[in-house]
Amino acid sequence: MSDRLSPAGALRRIAFLLERAREPSYRVQAFRTAATVVAGLDDADLDRRVRLKTLTDLKGIGDKTAAVVTEAHRGEVPAYLARLEEQYAELAPLADEAGTLRAALRGDLHAHSDWSDGGSPIREMAETAIDLGHEYLALTDHSPRLTVANGLSPERLERQLDVVAALNEELAPFRILTGIEVDILVDGTLDQTDELLGRLDVVVASVHSDLRAPRTQMTERMLAAVENPHTDVLGHCTGRLVIGRRQRNGSQRPRPESEFDADAVFRACAASGTAVEINSRPERLDPPRRLLARAVELGCEFSIDTDAHAPGQLDWQDNGCTRAVECGVLAERVVNTRPVGELLAGTHR
Repeated sequence: MSDRLSPAGALRRIAFLLERAREPSYRVQAFRTAATVVAGLDDADLDRRVRLKTLTDLKGIGDKTAAVVTEAHRGEVPAYLARLEEQYAELAPLADEAGTLRAALRGDLHAHSDWSDGGSPIREMAETAIDLGHEYLALTDHSPRLTVANGLSPERLERQLDVVAALNEELAPFRILTGIEVDILVDGTLDQTDELLGRLDVVVASVHSDLRAPRTQMTERMLAAVENPHTDVLGHCTGRLVIGRRQRNGSQRPRPESEFDADAVFRACAASGTAVEINSRPERLDPPRRLLARAVELGCEFSIDTDAHAPGQLDWQDNGCTRAVECGVLAERVVNTRPVGELLAGTHR
């Protein structure tokens, strides 16, 4: 596939591989920016700049990206792309059952764009989802309280709904589902207006603050959220990080699980029809296997999501499928194996 890529395609493929490998966003953005610049050139201009070696005169193209463009324009596999394909592209094949479950997934219900703390525009996220074979992708940018993640005010969310409506007309039959990852506040309420939550296709409710709260308090908070008629998915329920985020001194500190009565919360999920998310991010892998197995025993439904913040991360669903099969999750209990009409008929809207 790589040897037939256009210069812009080669740059995007590099970005995809770097994102999937959890490389820092600043490394990735240079390739996506260069891809946009090159895609805007006509063939004659591109050919002239390659011949005269003036690609780097264009804002957004540096020495490394210019080399990729030049090699791809000549019909070669760019050397940097070839190294990344060898280093990152060959993933271990999924076991039969996990592979079957992965093939059954029709979409992803948890993803972020550059409207909050994601690294790419909505269109790029959607186009990558299409390339991966998805039928739909829920756009779940953060809610207002999470200011560190540029959470969406009601006014910004209203504007995003208009953008998504326009893209859906263009990308049909693929569908971007309107959504939000809404903060579960300390009192268990959701961090967005009821009117807006009622207009969205998918609401993922997650705890992002006071993660070390006492067990009883955290349980009451989560129960209130999963029983809220707007909540469709309980996101990364323990809040743990098995691979810590990088600190200023360069160290990486894991984050322990929040403490809550899992049986009570999962029973409430089963009773209210709120799906328990199987979060596929390598640093989360949440819930832990023992809790995931317990949620299966208590009759919960599930959503296998990537929590992607960049296009390449949409390819992380393998992680969740492997854990789901290990813990006895059946495909019929995974809500994003369902066609979009059936999925939305089962949400709380």
